[in-house]
Amino acid sequence: MKKTKIKTRKSLTKRFKITKNGKIMRRATGQDHLRSKKSGKAIRNKRGWVKLSTPETKKIKKLMSV
Repeated sequence: MKKTKIKTRKSLTKRFKITKNGKIMRRATGQDHLRSKKSGKAIRNKRGWVKLSTPETKKIKKLMSV
């Protein structure tokens, strides 16, 4: 009997990126609104990607069928 392929959750492929070594990166939170009260330094620091914790990485990889 054929085993069916697990479909990738498309919403996750848009929100996360996987590095060459298998780490999963996400965007920093707090970038959408209420930014005027934050300092320029805080806004600049939030522009980059943030590494996910190990338990979260396992869950995301499972859902992305990686």
